[in-house]
Amino acid sequence: MLHRAALLFCVLVPLAAASTCESLGSLTLANTTIAAESLAAYCKVTAVVRPVADSEIRVEIWLPPAAQWNGKFLGTGNGGYSGALSYAEMRAALARGYATAGSNTGHDGGDLKFGAGHPEKIRDWAYRAVHVMTETARQAIHAYYERAAAHAYFEGCSTGGHQALMEAQRYPDDYDGIVAGDPGNNRIRLNAGFLWSWLAAKDFPAAKLPMLNRAVVEACDAADGIKDGLIADPRRCRFDPGSLACKSGDSVSCLNEAEVAAVRKVYDGARVFPGWARGSELGWAAYFVGQPEPARSDFWRRWVFDNLEWNPHTFDFDRDVAAADRQVGYIDANNPDLSAFRNRKGKLLMYHGWADPVVPPEDGIRYYESVARAMGGESKIAPFFRLFMAPGMGHCGGGPGPNDFDMLAALDIWVTEGAAPERIVASHSTAGKVDRTRPLCPYPQVARWNGTGSTDDAANFTCGPER
Repeated sequence: MLHRAALLFCVLVPLAAASTCESLGSLTLANTTIAAESLAAYCKVTAVVRPVADSEIRVEIWLPPAAQWNGKFLGTGNGGYSGALSYAEMRAALARGYATAGSNTGHDGGDLKFGAGHPEKIRDWAYRAVHVMTETARQAIHAYYERAAAHAYFEGCSTGGHQALMEAQRYPDDYDGIVAGDPGNNRIRLNAGFLWSWLAAKDFPAAKLPMLNRAVVEACDAADGIKDGLIADPRRCRFDPGSLACKSGDSVSCLNEAEVAAVRKVYDGARVFPGWARGSELGWAAYFVGQPEPARSDFWRRWVFDNLEWNPHTFDFDRDVAAADRQVGYIDANNPDLSAFRNRKGKLLMYHGWADPVVPPEDGIRYYESVARAMGGESKIAPFFRLFMAPGMGHCGGGPGPNDFDMLAALDIWVTEGAAPERIVASHSTAGKVDRTRPLCPYPQVARWNGTGSTDDAANFTCGPER
C-alpha cells in the first residue's frame, strides 16, 4: 500500500499567486520555513521542512524566468548517503528550461553517523526527503508561474536511482516520468555484497587489477562477434581466473592460489546478492580490494547492530541480513508491483552499466525481471517500463564503453508524445572528442552490428534479440 499518511504534512493553506521571486518567501506551507532570492539566471527558493519530529529536510528550488520556462519540473537525486545536493544536475536542468529541485535527504555530511539513534532521519534519507522536495517544489512552481507544471520528471543515478524507484513504488502520483540509473535499491543486500567481497578480496593486491581486467576483456570481448574492447554481456563471459594462476612463483602478471580463490568469490557473489561482473575489476579498489574495512561498515555498525565494536568477521549472511530486514527493511526499494504508477500512465526508464563496479548489473536486471513476473510478463510492462544496459559503462558513467546519453530527452518524448524509446544512442569520448557511438537497446534486446560499416558508428547497429 502507498504511504498516504506521509502526505498529510504538506497540506497547504490557500495561496495567492506570487508575481515576484521575493514574494515566494511569504508562502505559508505547513511545517516549512521558506526564503527566496532573485539571482541573475533564476529565482532560488530555499525551504526547510520538518514533517515529523526529528526530521529536518533542506530543499532548494530553482525557477527560471517565465519566458525561459519549458513548463516542466525536474526533481534530482543524490549520491551515496550524502546530503549534498546535485548542483551539476540542477544547473543542467535549468539550462534546458526546467524548474528544478534537490534536497539534502534530511541531513548534512556524507557518512552514516546521522542515522545512529535517529530512525526518522534514516526514513528521510530512504524515501521521505524526495517526496517532501517534490511537494514543496510543486507549490512554489504554482505560486511563481501561476500555473502547475505540465509534466514532472525525476532523474537520478546510484542512490538517485534508488530514490527514483522508491518514488515509483511509494509515491506514484509524484512524477509523470522517472529515470533510474544504476540503482542501489536493493540496499541491505548491496551492503552485504560489499562485505562479502571485502572478506574475499581485502588482501588482493590492487596492482594486479589492471592485469586481471585486461585478461577478462581479452577472453570475452569477441563473444558478441565484434572485437571492440567491450564485453557486451558479462553473463556470457566464462573467464576463469584460474587461467592466470602462477606457474613459477608469484608475480604481478599472475595470480597465486589465494588470489584466484578471492576473484572467484567476488564473481560468484554471496547467497543473498549477485557477484560483481566480469569487466568491472578496475573499480574494485574503491570498495573492497585493499580497503581496511568493508564499504558502508557503519550501516551494520550504527544502523543495524548499534554496536561500535562490531567486527565484520563475525557476520552471518543469513542471520544478520534478516536482522537488517527487521531493523531497517523500509530502506529497500524492491517492490515489484508498479501497478499504481502504470495506472496513472507514468513512464519509467532504467539503465545500468555492464561494467558497474559499485552496483552489480545483474541486480538491476533482477529487479526488472521481478516487475515483469509480478505484472504479467515483459510485454505487459513494456508500455511503461524499459531497461537499457550499457556495455563497458561503469557506475553512472565512465568506462571504455559509450556512456554519454540523454535519457531525459527520451523520457520526455515518451511522456508527451507517447513514443516509447526503441533505441537510445550513447557516445564515448576521448580528450573531449567523440570516438564511438552505439545504440542502447531495451532489454533483453542487444545492439547487433549489421556486418558492414564502422563498429564505432551507431548507424551500423540494429537492436534485436541476442543470438
